[in-house]
Amino acid sequence: MENWRDISDDIVTSLLEDGSNPEVLYEVEHHFVSEDFVKLEQAALAAFKLGYDVEEPAELELEDGEKVWSFDVVVEAELDVDVIMEDVEKLEALAEQCDVEYDGWGTYFQE
Repeated sequence: MENWRDISDDIVTSLLEDGSNPEVLYEVEHHFVSEDFVKLEQAALAAFKLGYDVEEPAELELEDGEKVWSFDVVVEAELDVDVIMEDVEKLEALAEQCDVEYDGWGTYFQE
């Protein structure tokens, strides 16, 4: 989990250094991936039952041609590492429980 905190610190710091607005809510996308559609679907349902906004699963092709399934959980949050880490911890645990991969989070620059 410490690795996710370091990554989150880097993302937030980079956005703020680039001039992103610290006063607005951000649409934070938490990414999930699995080769097994059934497991991924179970994870999406579990996230939905926890009250999260879950996007439709999609099939993705990796650089090596391998295909995987993915979905995002979308949360509106302050650009604050502690706030974002609360969701990271819950969603990483959910991914582990469902035997899928939590693949980090991202957001977009806000003026």
